[in-house]
Amino acid sequence: MNPSRAAESQHLSVQQVLLCGALIVTLSMGIRHGFGFWLQPVIAERGWTRETFSFAMAVQNLAWGAAGPFAGMFADRFGAWKVLVAGGLCYALGLVLMAVSAQPLPFTLTAGVLIGIAQSGSTYAVIYGVLGRTVSPEKRSWAFGVAAAAGSFGQFVMIPVETWLIGHLGWQGALYLLAGAALLIAPLALGVRERQAIGAGSGHQSIGQALREAFGYRSFQLLMLGYFVCGFQVVFIGVHLPSYLKDHGLGVQVSTWALMLIGLFNIFGTYAVGMLGQRFPKRYLLAAIYGLRAVAIATFVSVPLTPASVYVFAAVIGFLWLSTVPPTNAVVAQIFGAQHLSMLGGFVFFSHQIGSFLGVWLGGKLYDATGSYDVVWWLAIALGVMAMLANLPVREAPILRARPA
Repeated sequence: MNPSRAAESQHLSVQQVLLCGALIVTLSMGIRHGFGFWLQPVIAERGWTRETFSFAMAVQNLAWGAAGPFAGMFADRFGAWKVLVAGGLCYALGLVLMAVSAQPLPFTLTAGVLIGIAQSGSTYAVIYGVLGRTVSPEKRSWAFGVAAAAGSFGQFVMIPVETWLIGHLGWQGALYLLAGAALLIAPLALGVRERQAIGAGSGHQSIGQALREAFGYRSFQLLMLGYFVCGFQVVFIGVHLPSYLKDHGLGVQVSTWALMLIGLFNIFGTYAVGMLGQRFPKRYLLAAIYGLRAVAIATFVSVPLTPASVYVFAAVIGFLWLSTVPPTNAVVAQIFGAQHLSMLGGFVFFSHQIGSFLGVWLGGKLYDATGSYDVVWWLAIALGVMAMLANLPVREAPILRARPA
């Protein structure tokens, strides 16, 4: 094959990976972003407290994070498409079992553990590993932004669909239909079979060497700390915002539009930050995102709550919602290379999910204890300031490794 034909073939491969990867993330993230709308109908029918539902969602995020590094290891070693197929099948099964679980423990095991494991094999870490090995280094930040924007588009599209399904089919019927949609992940996974990788870097590391290097590196630790805060903030807001608004007399239509606006503006935010990451230091972008989140949340809880203030907050926080994802993963690839990117991205994301667990669980726990979400809102503000400061000293240069003898 002549050079021009080879380049064209590689270009088409990148387009295919981007398209199929974006559609997979759209489905997987789109479904999960609407789980907050199941809180009230589930606890009303089952007679549970908010903490019971919140704990299941918290376990889901923790299971997603804990399984992420292992999903990444298998994807790096045996092929991402196999992990994605398994993730799609587990997702569908988890949604069906979530609908029929009548006791808190089975609900936690299905909606929490099983769906969390499914998400680890069908979302960002696995897709980013493929992109990191397929897309040239100078375009990685942009490609990561495209994939993150797809997750936001899924939220924008799926939120009104899910609320409509709950209203017309009931919360159980809605879960059955979404289980069928999750099965589409399996055929889409065939479109991300990796061919010849470019820009993956030279040399080979074992998994143990890669882990020791990453966890002993200060910048990796700081990225994990920042991602912890990201998880705390976005999952608390995503799950508890509908109930927070209902508590203040605002109907489901306001919360539906709010989550739609978060998804819509996050499309622009993630794509814009992905583009900016090719031109500016990513640590400064991350620090700015966390700092602006703290300002946005502080303003939201300080002004009178009206539909207009909710929509403005949703647009602002939406622009910042998943915009941490492209620069964080791009820095990991930039420092350590792409050989173990899915695995290292999975460990960074595990930190994110520990934060998610605490955000969603404390939201329900402290609400039941105090009758208000105020403590968690202000905790999210303080953590945003901490994450802003933590990202400033991150070093983005490739790590220096000794040459093998």
